[in-house]
Amino acid sequence: MLVSLSKLVSKSTGLISEQVDLLLSCLSQENPGQLRVTALRCLHLIFVKEGCCSPVNVHVIKTLFTIADEPELPSVMQCGALQILHKILLYTLPILPSFKMLEFAQLLAILENASQSPIMSKSLAALCVLTDVSTKLWAKSESESFVVCSSPLPSRVISLIMERLSSLIKALPNTCQTNSRICQEVKSLLNLMLQLVGEHPDLGAMVLDEMSSFIEYFVNLEENFMAIRQIDTSEIMDSEGEKWKVFRSKLLSIIHTFVAACLQNLNEAGAITTNVFDKLKLLVELLHHGRVFDCYTRTIYSLLLHSHLFGKIDIFLIKHPFKHELATLEHASKMLSERDNWHAYKAGIYAACQGAWIIATFIFAQLMTRVQSDSCYCWLKLLVQFSYSEAKVQLSLLPKRQSILVGSLDMNELLAPFKDNLGEVGKDAEGNNNEPNYRDVLVAAYHNLSSSLETLETVVISGKKFCFQRWFFTLRAKFLAAAGEILEVLDTSKEKNVSNFIEVQNGALASLVCLQKTTELSFRLKRIAKELDLISSSFVGIDVESSKIIATLALNCSLLAFTAGFPLFFPNLPAYKNLRICDHEDSKQNYLSSMLLQDLLGRLLHIDNEISMYLCRLLDNGGHPKKCFHLQSRNQILKSGHEVRDILNIIRYAVSTVVRLQSETNRMQNEVSISHVTKTGIELLLDIIKKWLQIPFQVPKHFFKIRVSFQKPSHSERNCEQMEWDCQPWESEDMVEMNEKLFHYVTECAKKTSYGKCVRDDDINGDQVVNGFVCFEPNAKGQGFSNCVLDVSHFPVGSYRIKWYSCCIDNQGSYWSILPLNFGPVFTVQQSHVI
Repeated sequence: MLVSLSKLVSKSTGLISEQVDLLLSCLSQENPGQLRVTALRCLHLIFVKEGCCSPVNVHVIKTLFTIADEPELPSVMQCGALQILHKILLYTLPILPSFKMLEFAQLLAILENASQSPIMSKSLAALCVLTDVSTKLWAKSESESFVVCSSPLPSRVISLIMERLSSLIKALPNTCQTNSRICQEVKSLLNLMLQLVGEHPDLGAMVLDEMSSFIEYFVNLEENFMAIRQIDTSEIMDSEGEKWKVFRSKLLSIIHTFVAACLQNLNEAGAITTNVFDKLKLLVELLHHGRVFDCYTRTIYSLLLHSHLFGKIDIFLIKHPFKHELATLEHASKMLSERDNWHAYKAGIYAACQGAWIIATFIFAQLMTRVQSDSCYCWLKLLVQFSYSEAKVQLSLLPKRQSILVGSLDMNELLAPFKDNLGEVGKDAEGNNNEPNYRDVLVAAYHNLSSSLETLETVVISGKKFCFQRWFFTLRAKFLAAAGEILEVLDTSKEKNVSNFIEVQNGALASLVCLQKTTELSFRLKRIAKELDLISSSFVGIDVESSKIIATLALNCSLLAFTAGFPLFFPNLPAYKNLRICDHEDSKQNYLSSMLLQDLLGRLLHIDNEISMYLCRLLDNGGHPKKCFHLQSRNQILKSGHEVRDILNIIRYAVSTVVRLQSETNRMQNEVSISHVTKTGIELLLDIIKKWLQIPFQVPKHFFKIRVSFQKPSHSERNCEQMEWDCQPWESEDMVEMNEKLFHYVTECAKKTSYGKCVRDDDINGDQVVNGFVCFEPNAKGQGFSNCVLDVSHFPVGSYRIKWYSCCIDNQGSYWSILPLNFGPVFTVQQSHVI
């Protein structure tokens, strides 16, 4: 009866309060045990299963706490009470009146006692409640200085979680419960700690310190277990030892994932400090010195120290360049010598995603000599070419460190396949303190990347399976080519020292061609940035970190586009009135400048208010009304982490220089201002490229998400596939523009008068086109579309080819584009004949 009534009440919010009071009366100790069990089950149904979020009073919470603390009750009831409490507190903590300090301490003591229960479900439920109390109620009551056991609540909860982890692991060698359930419990505990670090970034160093202590405890436990194995040589013990070895590997992988996620949270909160780095270094050193850990574990943990998150935070890295690379290479070398190829491949992927290209090159080169199939060989050859290209860029920018690394490699012979090449580079750089030739660096990287693309084309597997890789390589090559061309233009436009007014005037006029070229390149870069947005939104299910990396690369493009287009931000200079872009000859200069500003501003509004304010000031000076620059797909929005802050510092420098330059030119004569703008703008552009090259390039993890099938398609299948794949979306000239129109239409940014069902427009080649928008609505069964008709009744007589582009919006509001992987159909509109 109680259960049926509770089910009915859960559908009606107005009756929940009365039903809860009834159930509470049934929970009193005077009632029979079965009635209390049923009443608790009904509360669980209302608040947990049905998820009712009706506010409750403090009495309900106290009653549930009492049940959780009754030692006579079965653990199932205690655990159930904690689960109900967890759901209730999630909804009601923010609006509950402040507890008295004594009551609050009593409730926390009950939860702490429950967290130490030997029953894992009860312990985990209590820790979940404590975590949410720490992140919600603690923020509300922090001013009242509530403490538990003389320490702040969040740090106390972290200690409780670590105690639970240690007790969980301690019993393993004796019970041999090395199964997935234990791993899942470890993940659950670490996820709670990750939640605490996200809410309290100042605890990051403490968490890493606790993890170091846990690793040290684990090492001692492992060594004791190995000592026992040496005494007992029975087959049973050997079998258990193998199970323990597998579990150890899984556990350390889980901890590594946690540490990496923890560092990313601290990064986004701006809480990466020297203390945090020192704690991480200690943790890695513990793993290096523990003889029980395999080479794969040591390699991936060592790669954490290469992380882009730290930047130049560690003086040790500056004084001892490449020490961490050498240590990591030694671990990777040992792993490869043990023929642990699969783990080596995973470590190579992780190194590439971290931007540790020397390690990635070494691992992929060794693996390339071991594979049997042609397709795997081609794939690894591609990775070697790509990694080696990026490694050479890093080494070229650091000539002193490069010679040190080469000397170390001669001793260790770890990069034998590339010893000659590295030796040549090192010999050229040795004793040479001059700046590298940045143009040569970029041109060499471009040619190496082109070779990688050619290698990818030779893979026998269908090109569709490498769609992301080919597109990503193409965009990287475009970006390197544009940056190299900018440097080539700058090399040919170095101004001589001028001594009189006539030379100033002639120099200013001569530089106009140079400025026009850089401005043209700025719009190429802006288009690459838009295409990077498009590649990120064209692969549904791409992981968050890959999206962040691609969005960061797009921000790089937008920055360089803004800087290369600096002449457009000085429309009042008379000599610049003839400055035009070939693709926009009929456009006004202030409209072109606003295009660059809007693109950069749209990427920064969510992460930096100061730069956005400066950009808005420049945009207002342009005199063009703002469009939809503030809208951006959710899966392309960046967060202000360390790697983004490096770029933000460069952007801040570029934007502030342009703003200052505008102010200075207002006080100069026209001819002098032209020369001043040209000289300062060129210096700025060169500085930006130099600073950009110092930021480690990262490849998104999604790049490695492929299917390397060994089954070759039949001749007919290859022909059919080739016909379809002749349509490569990234080679379409108007793909970006079509996606832009569709995105604005879907987000309702464009005015209805501009985007109707049929709108005439000019495409990129100046031909007349008609834009039509059709909404595909799923039918009731989800098996088709109930509305998908394109109205062409008003089209003039003639034949039309459809260039189609489509998208979808997921349930979280993210915009996803759907690539057109085949040619659109051709249809004909004929003259109607009325009989």
